[in-house]
Amino acid sequence: MTRLLTVILTAVTLFAGTGLAMADQEFNPIAQLFGFNPGAGSGGPGPIPRTTVSFQGNYAPGTIIIDTRERRLYLVQDGGRALRYGIGVGRDGFRWGGVHRITAKKEWPSWTPPAQMLRRRPDLPRHMVGGPDNPLGARAMYLGSTLYRIHGSNEPETIGQAVSSGCFRMVNDDVIDLYSRVQVGATVIVKN
Repeated sequence: MTRLLTVILTAVTLFAGTGLAMADQEFNPIAQLFGFNPGAGSGGPGPIPRTTVSFQGNYAPGTIIIDTRERRLYLVQDGGRALRYGIGVGRDGFRWGGVHRITAKKEWPSWTPPAQMLRRRPDLPRHMVGGPDNPLGARAMYLGSTLYRIHGSNEPETIGQAVSSGCFRMVNDDVIDLYSRVQVGATVIVKN
């Protein structure tokens, strides 16, 4: 145990001394060693830190671009920048693409699994009120007339994974941040 602690402290010292900080993020050597971000800088908690990045494209500020292959959601900002969030996406056979608009926003939404999901998973509850145990998490933004949403998750370990039935999952801190920045009517472009 002492040897492991010595190795970790040596690595932390080496990383900290090299100044390997990422752009627009506070450097956290422990997070870099173990691949997570425990709330440092602008990232918030979760497996994929939220960052501000350069973003090229002819999109209006406020547009959401979802790249399912990259498992990232971009909120376009002014000046060729975007906020980049880590997301969970649909597993094989449940990925989709297209252009929609946010048609509703809800805080601590209730969840009623659609009939298709209940056929696949009859063990699921028929309805769950909103709250920390609800799979939709702290916030949800509904996409057009689809069954899909951008929503929080009580399973942060699924962010960056392809595990959903087509919805886009975010850690609760990130979905709360996104929710506060977008309006009903915002364009959402899903690239597959």
